[in-house]
Amino acid sequence: AMRRTLVAAGGTYLLIISGSLVVGSGASGSCDAWPLCGGGFSFGFDGLPAIQLLHRGVAAVIGLLIVFSLVSVLARHRRQPAVRATVALTLAALAFQVAVGAAVVTLRLPAALRGLHLALASAVWAGTVVLAVIVRRLSPHPALPWSGRDIDVARRPARDVVLDYVSLAKPRIIALLLITALGGMMMAERGWPSTGLVVLTLLGGALAAAGAGAINCWIDRDIDGEMLRTRRRPLPDGRIAPGHALLFGIVLGLLAFVLLAFWVNVLAATLAISGLLFYVFVYTLWLKRSTVQNIVIGGAAGAIPPVVGWAAVTHRVDLTAVYLFAVIFLWTPPHFWALALRLRGDYARARVPMLPVVRGEAAARRQIVAYTLVLVAVTLAVVLTGVLGTIYLLGAALLGAGFIALAILNLRAHRQRWSRVLFDYSIAYLGLLFAVMVADRMIGKV
Repeated sequence: AMRRTLVAAGGTYLLIISGSLVVGSGASGSCDAWPLCGGGFSFGFDGLPAIQLLHRGVAAVIGLLIVFSLVSVLARHRRQPAVRATVALTLAALAFQVAVGAAVVTLRLPAALRGLHLALASAVWAGTVVLAVIVRRLSPHPALPWSGRDIDVARRPARDVVLDYVSLAKPRIIALLLITALGGMMMAERGWPSTGLVVLTLLGGALAAAGAGAINCWIDRDIDGEMLRTRRRPLPDGRIAPGHALLFGIVLGLLAFVLLAFWVNVLAATLAISGLLFYVFVYTLWLKRSTVQNIVIGGAAGAIPPVVGWAAVTHRVDLTAVYLFAVIFLWTPPHFWALALRLRGDYARARVPMLPVVRGEAAARRQIVAYTLVLVAVTLAVVLTGVLGTIYLLGAALLGAGFIALAILNLRAHRQRWSRVLFDYSIAYLGLLFAVMVADRMIGKV
């Protein structure tokens, strides 16, 4: 862990030197686009633009190295509050530093903000140095257990290895996320956007979601090994080395950002990577093991895809995009708690403070009804804004009535069977609700 913090600190120092070279050479304003210089993938730049591009390339490599190093240290010392706080603040500073650098170029912000860009880079460097000091003072702490069997991966069929890596990405979850992302795109376009834009946006979104899933599997490999539902996953079962899984997730996330930034737009790329970072750092590393409200707040990560889709088409985020976010944000608790009711024993065994474990099944069933009522009310109230019309109102009312009826049955029956039915219905509900939204917008355009 100590070596990794020093690597992060040294890399950040090199990044500051690289930025100083840009400023000193007068190359700060030589590029009028971000992340490249407006020339797509043409690297025939010379002079000042070449210096600027070199700095951005160095920043991309070192930024990835910093994230990898800090996440590794956090996994090793996750029980240390000082480590968690320092890593969180350092990563936040890094994210804002990148955002300010991009904004100065793309939004034509005052050049004085370059000072803030440098100040945030200095904050990142200070964070890595502080983290190195904290880690140095900590007594040796064993790494998280492998929680699996030693298997000679080299002797396994290539097909099995590929399928294991695919399972790390959690493809069934990705499918639902892509449905909502496509719904956001079609809502924005009031029809089918260009096929190329759809393919690139969904591919980038899939890569971001897959990266988040893989990193989640790496972080949660210890509790996955204690849960009956997840103990046969590749990491707790020892079929994939933990370090390989982490690298796989980080590479997928980086590819997602590059693809979306270069071929869609920077806003969509930023939103997608923000969803990944929120899922990994806010939900998985912080909320999941610390509070009964984990899925309530953590649901924001799953609500990002339709906003990404909207931004891919419109290049902005407006109130309609916020509404799409709110629908999934409110849908997530009743959906996930229905699953948690069925897996209450698993979560209790792994000491994960899900609502049915901490407050009991009756409280969870009541909360499911409450959140379902709020969700349905929000889905109907949007009609008052004029964004959606009669077709959507009828469809949302019918789908919402079914959701409420099943939530009440789940409350009164006290049987796991109804929790399963409610969980399955919630998935169908979300997909159909977005289909009704798109149909209403398309017909309203005619």
